[in-house]
Amino acid sequence: MNLEILTPEKKIFSDDVYGVQLPGISGSFEVLEKHAPLISALKAGKLKVLKNKPSSTQHFAHFDIQGGFVEVINNKVTVLVEGAVQTD
Repeated sequence: MNLEILTPEKKIFSDDVYGVQLPGISGSFEVLEKHAPLISALKAGKLKVLKNKPSSTQHFAHFDIQGGFVEVINNKVTVLVEGAVQTD
């Protein structure tokens, strides 16, 4: 699935990924390939990108995000946030 992380200033991340873990306002949740359509509010917190399937060498990207929203539709995940910084 394709993941894009966008702020008002620029595109922070865009790539095909296995999944993404997000800080929802009611708790963290994960989106994987072929997820049902979804729109959700996000709170400030940690976003974790799962770049490969769990059986292969696991590669992650981590971001500290400010509040925003996520849209999941047709195997595309768009994260719209006020700010995001990649961390280790």
